[in-house]
Amino acid sequence: MARHFDRIDDCLDDLIARVGPAITLGIPLGIGKPNPWVNGLYGRVKDSPLLKLRIFTALSLEKPKAHSDMEARFLGPFVERVFGNYPDLDYVRDRHSGMLPKNIEVTEFFYKSGEYLQNDYAQQHYLSANYTHVARDMLVQGVNVVAQAVAVRERGGRTEYSLSSNPDVTLDLVRLMHRCGHPVYRVLVVNREMPFMENDALIDESEVDAIVSDPACTHTVFSAPNMKVDPTDYAIGLYVSSLVKDGGTLQIGIGSLGDAISHALILRDRHNADYCAALDALGAPRSNCGPFAQGLYGCSEMFVNGFMALIDAGILRREVFPHTGLQKLLNTGKLGTGVDAATLPALREAGLIRSPLRPEDVDFLKGFGVFHDGVSLHADHLFCGDERLPLDIDHPEALAAINRHCLGQRLARGIYMHGGFFLGPRDFYEKLRTMPPEKLRGINMTAISFINQLYGQEDLAAAQRRDASFVNTCMMMTLLGAAVSDGLESGRLVSGVGGQYNFVAQAHALHDARSIMMLRATRTSKGEVMSNIVWNYAHTTIARHLRDIVVTEYGIADLRGQSDHEIVKRLLAITDSRFQTALLADAKANGKIENDYEIPEAQQHNLPETVLTRLGALQSQQLLPAFPFGNDFTDEELAIIKVLQRMQAMTESPVQMVKSLLASLREDKEIPTALLERLQLDHPESWRQKLLRQLFIGNV
Repeated sequence: MARHFDRIDDCLDDLIARVGPAITLGIPLGIGKPNPWVNGLYGRVKDSPLLKLRIFTALSLEKPKAHSDMEARFLGPFVERVFGNYPDLDYVRDRHSGMLPKNIEVTEFFYKSGEYLQNDYAQQHYLSANYTHVARDMLVQGVNVVAQAVAVRERGGRTEYSLSSNPDVTLDLVRLMHRCGHPVYRVLVVNREMPFMENDALIDESEVDAIVSDPACTHTVFSAPNMKVDPTDYAIGLYVSSLVKDGGTLQIGIGSLGDAISHALILRDRHNADYCAALDALGAPRSNCGPFAQGLYGCSEMFVNGFMALIDAGILRREVFPHTGLQKLLNTGKLGTGVDAATLPALREAGLIRSPLRPEDVDFLKGFGVFHDGVSLHADHLFCGDERLPLDIDHPEALAAINRHCLGQRLARGIYMHGGFFLGPRDFYEKLRTMPPEKLRGINMTAISFINQLYGQEDLAAAQRRDASFVNTCMMMTLLGAAVSDGLESGRLVSGVGGQYNFVAQAHALHDARSIMMLRATRTSKGEVMSNIVWNYAHTTIARHLRDIVVTEYGIADLRGQSDHEIVKRLLAITDSRFQTALLADAKANGKIENDYEIPEAQQHNLPETVLTRLGALQSQQLLPAFPFGNDFTDEELAIIKVLQRMQAMTESPVQMVKSLLASLREDKEIPTALLERLQLDHPESWRQKLLRQLFIGNV
């Protein structure tokens, strides 16, 4: 039974006494980390050379940091308002500054994109692993302590705990520990701000060694504010939305591209005529353009705000059930989620129940809500209140009596969203906290091994994940179809593999699933526009033999089952036209396409202005908002962001910066006072403040 601690230090005393001086700590990725507890342990080891600590985790989040005086003026009030009393992790601060003590080591398997690109320590201590292998690798690393932030509630006179945001690796790790007998000190740290999730996220205190309820461990949950969605993102989102089948399965990620897809799906359902017109303007297929009659089921390693928007819109609603035979009946339409007189005959015909009913049949029927809770089986009869009913459902009169007295109203245990971990903006967490219980029960946060792979559940997964669209993002794509998603050809790591390979593999294993890889056709680096579709690259994340569907803002390239010369043609068709000629020359020089091939004229207009023209109708009707699901910025802050972005761009051109400064001195611009007040530059005192004020004015 778990020991309960009201103070972090008391738990740490117990941990060190039971584990010893060499501690290898496993903590969840993202918001499931118990930051105050981890900081307490980190400080204890940092001050004690006789102790040794290794931390194994991923996605260590920290509040936004300012890198200049102007950024500090903008970020200060924003961070205070949005992140509240969220405590940063001390090991993250020391790793950034190169001050990690010698007796502490930090290894991560996934980083915030680009955060540690120039940090040699982080690059050297990155562990490349598929998400599904992380629990195994924790044991390989010798993890002997695991700690996690949990939600808590009082119900029915007992205290219940939930793994909340992160059952992902924890559930797999618990199973592995039971299987191999690996001794691990397990800690639950209560954060009362964490949303309480039911289903697989529930954890009994008998599974752990310590529960910490120190008030210092309750703090604001880290939020990921919604990102701006620009026309490029919307074009990609609209293309992807046209590939999603009604009644199918969806996996998406966080960020503006995920939001663009979700918003496009909502447009498809609520503004269908405008949506279809936009598809025509983009030249996208209309095979999947109708409103959602059946709805979608979400199965994604990351439960993000885009999914919440689809829940709110009533689109994410197709329920799946943890029984293969039952799921197949639902898929074929022989059974509905509502229970009626046809339910028992359908189950009987499929061989899922017998006649006369056995105890296990009654348990099955009650477990899935076909029978209500008041039904019981004694000897050779069913009992419901005062009614004594026969068990022979093949007999019409007996079946009619059972239907009259025993049936529930709808199937139970249905899930419309399976997720491994979640991360989102503040209102995302608030919606989880306040969601009606019956709706919240349709979200199952569970083990990553269940979501990201098929092993051991092939038939059930195939039945649940029908018509799946597994959508991922990559940074670059080679002209032969290999994806670059996690690192550079130098070997430097940008983010991590995560679950991308897992979903690509699933798409090829399930007969009706597709892997959809998104990327923006170009990027700008140091003022130079560069193509994200390249001839070749020295590092790839997804090998070209796993190529499937690729989407840019210029279209869809279906690569499945195609030979190399056709792959080249289809990818050139969605490449920015400023780079098509050079890439075609590379393909010809390497013998991968016919020497006389020319890019069709219709494909030679892939330019940013073309995208804007194609989206013109939706934009004129204000159907493509910059923040489709709201944002944490005030109107003044949004205006300031635009100015700061111009100022940031000018840092690459000192001459342009001087010109801007001189122009601000000559011009008498009308600047909203609220903007200068927000930056505390309305009454500058020092020469530096006056300079910042003029630079800001010059870029308004």
